[in-house]
Amino acid sequence: MVEDLLADFVRADQEKGLGSYGIHVHREGAEPLSHRFRSDDRVNVYSVAKTFTAVAAGLAEAEGRFDLDDLFLDHFPELRGLAAGGFERVRLRHLITMTSGSTHKWHANERIDAADLLHEFVAAPLDAEPGTRFAYTGSGPYAIGRLLARTTGADVRAYLTPRLFQPLDLHNPAWHTCPLGFPFAESDLFLRTEELSRFAELLLQDGVWEGRRVVPSEFVRRMPAESVDTTSVTDYGPAFTHGYGLGVWLSGDGTFRMDGAYGQYAIVDPGRRATVTVTAHSTDDVALLDAIDTLVLQRL
Repeated sequence: MVEDLLADFVRADQEKGLGSYGIHVHREGAEPLSHRFRSDDRVNVYSVAKTFTAVAAGLAEAEGRFDLDDLFLDHFPELRGLAAGGFERVRLRHLITMTSGSTHKWHANERIDAADLLHEFVAAPLDAEPGTRFAYTGSGPYAIGRLLARTTGADVRAYLTPRLFQPLDLHNPAWHTCPLGFPFAESDLFLRTEELSRFAELLLQDGVWEGRRVVPSEFVRRMPAESVDTTSVTDYGPAFTHGYGLGVWLSGDGTFRMDGAYGQYAIVDPGRRATVTVTAHSTDDVALLDAIDTLVLQRL
């Protein structure tokens, strides 16, 4: 059965040099399928971390810590004096959906020279009204991580440990931090393929894991529903033009996915009641995503 379903994907990966480390397929009511191209070590899942940060925000919202429609500066009033004009209109959802309108561009692979990255972000000029333009950057998710620390007393990794990591048996995952000690939030979380697949399965099951409610079902439903327009994103190909929700990319066919550089993918398909998870180091992650879709997902 493994060979029947995954053989073409395995062959395509090897012939085209797509760089997969492993693939894991969950189908509701069936045994999981997987194939390893190398050992299942913990690897950087890059921007898949944004989804974990978004879920952390959903959990904190459910606890009454804040509302996603709150203005960010209401939680950081001491930054009003250095904030760029217009930043006072930036809401928490704008940071999660990367629609703050800020010109600040930063990702976790870039050196941080500022004394405080959050201060640098808040002070950067805006060139669009908050909520009107999608611009892919790690700055907003990082700011959400700082908000979680401010409102819960725990950084995003510590906050998720008892609420998400422990229920899913994701034991002590590494998450790189900024010079001030806050997890990057937007990237640099390290997981195995199979561990990431548990998170995808949790979202497929509306936030329930082994009979236990882990994430509010309402928030899981909101993740793909509360989306922003990404049709202006042309650099990455058509797969990225169907919208971006609360920490997830939309696929235009009812599926949604977590997406990290070099081919880290966790695709949730509510229609087929299935998930497909891949970790990789791919030099052509768009071709890898296409192979996952055409050779695996559409054949389930």
